[in-house]
Amino acid sequence: MSQGFVTGTYIIAGLLFIMALAGLSTQKTAGRGNVYGIVGMAIALVATIFGPNEGGLTFIAIAMAIGAVIGIFMALKVEITQMPQLIALLHSFVGLAAVLVGFNSFFGYQALGPAEKAAMLAGGMVTVHLVEVFIGSFIGAVTLTGSIVAFGKLQGLFSSKPLVLPHKNKLNLLAIIISIILLAVFLQQGGLFWPLLLMTIIALLFGWHLVASIGGADMPVVISMLNSYSGWAAAAAGFMLDNDLLIITGALVGSSGAILSSIMCKAMNRSFFNVIAGGFGTDGSSVTEEAGDMGEYKEISAEDVAEKLKDAESVIITPGYGMAVAQAQYTVAEIVRKLKKNGTKVRFGIHPVAGRLPGHMNVLLAEAKVPYDIVLEMDEINDDFADTDVVLVIGANDTVNPAALEDPHSPIAGMPVLEVWKAREVIIFKRSMNTGYAGVQNPLFFKDNAWMLFGDAKKSVESIDKAL
Repeated sequence: MSQGFVTGTYIIAGLLFIMALAGLSTQKTAGRGNVYGIVGMAIALVATIFGPNEGGLTFIAIAMAIGAVIGIFMALKVEITQMPQLIALLHSFVGLAAVLVGFNSFFGYQALGPAEKAAMLAGGMVTVHLVEVFIGSFIGAVTLTGSIVAFGKLQGLFSSKPLVLPHKNKLNLLAIIISIILLAVFLQQGGLFWPLLLMTIIALLFGWHLVASIGGADMPVVISMLNSYSGWAAAAAGFMLDNDLLIITGALVGSSGAILSSIMCKAMNRSFFNVIAGGFGTDGSSVTEEAGDMGEYKEISAEDVAEKLKDAESVIITPGYGMAVAQAQYTVAEIVRKLKKNGTKVRFGIHPVAGRLPGHMNVLLAEAKVPYDIVLEMDEINDDFADTDVVLVIGANDTVNPAALEDPHSPIAGMPVLEVWKAREVIIFKRSMNTGYAGVQNPLFFKDNAWMLFGDAKKSVESIDKAL
């Protein structure tokens, strides 16, 4: 393929990626959006493989074979509950690629002959190229280590509590200032290796510290933030490689990730800077009160829950990460079908940060064939809790915590939550009285209209389904 034909093909692929994003904006068109994305990626791969390249097809084929084996293995092994950490890990690959492309571009420039360097210098391209190399490597290095830490926290390899170093925000600012100084040195010296290497080391440490300092409750925002970073890293790699498709795709991913981060911060009533600079429970222990200080809780059996559901005219289910871990969504969907057949009005209330990944609960419910029209966002359903007979809180904790609205001293104060306690009765499915991922005690468990159903969520809903 000629370079002109490849460029035209890249534009078509870029348009398909835009159509993919548009399709993914709603549940009903998400399948079509995925198809657009797959077709666009296939076109881009074919154009890249058979377009002009210096290395030949052999190395490309080897790389693709290795990638395909790893991809197929991970796709078969990884469960839906592990998607957040898988995405974080994939982001680290993008960051690593950007760093490698940056160093390769730098050494490629250094290997040019005097005439070629003089031509670039005369055209004013040397400074532009070196800035691309430096910034691309910086963004890639931050994405690489930040994503690894996010993966470790979500996988349970690292503590979900925030790392609190003395003057941590000043350390982050210092890393950025030193990197800017190194950029100036890098440009003035015409591209010395040591400033680039030193900056990369600082950026790796900066990315590590940046995410390690963020608590587990903010991980959904961190994942979307790293998604944005990986996009900008890909765009930077596109500039270094003079690849239009990488620039387009990176810009799409970077901007959409930034928009999603902004939406999620709004859903948590916090600023993006607050998430980066602080996080819930930055003292490392965000529990405001012990359970014993809040009163007594009441237990209930699965059979009694079934009786309450039989008598209810309206039911709202608010799922959380616990439902995902237990893989209880299929039985929950069966309970919904039985209740609807009984004439009960049943709906789902989804908090924007339920689970550990944006849209996590929506994917699980769609997987269980729950109708889209009864799956509502927090803003759509919050006013309806007061007119609801029974609310089932399945594996959710922090997203239904009234302390966010009632306790100004709570670490989650001001965060919008699903106001489930306004319903006539609330049934909370939990393994124990332990706090949620944010480490904040939940006064909902001790309210007069709240009942605790302890045990594995899947076994609990199966018992309810059997009783129904």
